[in-house]
Amino acid sequence: MAQLKPQALVFDLGGVLIDIDLRRAFGAWGAAAGVASADIASRFSVDEPCCAHERGEIDDQAYFAHLRRVLRIEISDEAIGAGWNAIIGEPLPGIEAIVERLAREFPLYVFSNTNPAHVAHFTPRLARLFAHFRRVFTSCDLGERKPHAAAFARLAAAIGAPAARLVFFDDMEDNIAGARRAGLRAFHVRSPAEIEAISEDLLREHTAR
Repeated sequence: MAQLKPQALVFDLGGVLIDIDLRRAFGAWGAAAGVASADIASRFSVDEPCCAHERGEIDDQAYFAHLRRVLRIEISDEAIGAGWNAIIGEPLPGIEAIVERLAREFPLYVFSNTNPAHVAHFTPRLARLFAHFRRVFTSCDLGERKPHAAAFARLAAAIGAPAARLVFFDDMEDNIAGARRAGLRAFHVRSPAEIEAISEDLLREHTAR
C-alpha cells in the first residue's frame, strides 16, 4: 500500500531539536545540597509523579516536594527549579537550518513530554527555533504522554490531520513504536544528520507528481 503524502511534520524536542542532559540537574542539586551527583542520579527515576507532572496532573511545587523526598535533599523550590531547568540545553548544531528549510514546504509542529516548569523556561529561550513551528504541543497541555495512543490521537485532532498523514521524529524507540501503533509515519533519529537525510526523501516525495 502506497504511503500517503505527509500533511505535517512533528518533532520531539529534547534529543531531536535541542540538547537535554539530566546530569546537569544532578550536578546542580548535588552542589546545592552537598551531596555527590552520583548519589542524586541513583535516586532519580522517571516515576509516576514525574509522569503525572508531565500530564499536568500535579503542579511544580508538588513535584519538587516529591523530588526532595526521593532524592533525600533539603533545598528550596528555587534550587530544585534551577537544577531542573538546567536540563534544557541549546538547539543541536545544524537543526535550525534544517527546520527552516522544511518549514517552507510543510507545516511543522513540536510534541514534547514535558512539564509546566520546563515550558515556562524554554518557551522564551527557544523563541528563534520555535518561530519555524506552527505550534508547540506539550504533554502537560494535552493531558497525555507519549508513547500512549491517546497522546497521538489528541495530537492529530489538534493539528486537524489524519494520523497517517503525520510524520513524527523522536529519539526514543518506545515513542516511535507508540506513534506507529497510532498510525503515524515515525522515524527514530539520533542526530540532525539523520533528520536531514530523511528530510531529503520527504522533500522529494512532497514535490513528486
